[in-house]
Amino acid sequence: MNLFRMLGDLSHYLAILTIFIKIISSKSCQGISGKSQILFLFVFITRYLDIFTNFISMYNTSIKIFFIIRTLTNIFLVFVKYKGTISSDLDTFRIEFLLLGAALLALFINHEFVVMEVFWTFSVYLEAVSIIPQLSVSSHGKSVEPVMLLYLAALGCHKLFYIFNWIHRYYNEGFYDFIAVSAGSVQTAIYANFFVLHAIKRLADLKSESSV
Repeated sequence: MNLFRMLGDLSHYLAILTIFIKIISSKSCQGISGKSQILFLFVFITRYLDIFTNFISMYNTSIKIFFIIRTLTNIFLVFVKYKGTISSDLDTFRIEFLLLGAALLALFINHEFVVMEVFWTFSVYLEAVSIIPQLSVSSHGKSVEPVMLLYLAALGCHKLFYIFNWIHRYYNEGFYDFIAVSAGSVQTAIYANFFVLHAIKRLADLKSESSV
């Protein structure tokens, strides 16, 4: 495991723990998209179907279980424990279109047309767009909490470091996965677009405040 892969994994852990701590400490899910959490659950379950059949290491198995359980916990907190605090008026993105699009792509563009491979490919395509409902909620809210910006930045860094990891592996191992790289590039661009637009909005707000 090279440095970029390690930094990518650490960024992912930071993101998952950040949103969990945010909910527990504030006892509120305001500004959080439950639909994005559902999509992430789809991603992890379809990606880790081999969790009990393909043992790589205790670390690998533990992380797979951690991702699934932590996402399930977030969904419970959003839709059950603190359901009265969710931003239901903002969390309106039609995720069925994302699920259908990822499924169709996985069926037609994959490395091998076998069940496990198609499910893995589906998870890669879906992961690229799973954050869209969250970005929609954050973009349409009055403001974005710093903790949510940290969460989004950590997720963006996770995929950016993975792109560096793929570049490193290509030059050092000759490894290249066009599906993972393509989906990862789209995912990184989605995050970058959000932060650029957020920065422009903040600058415009500061300018209008200073002119009053």
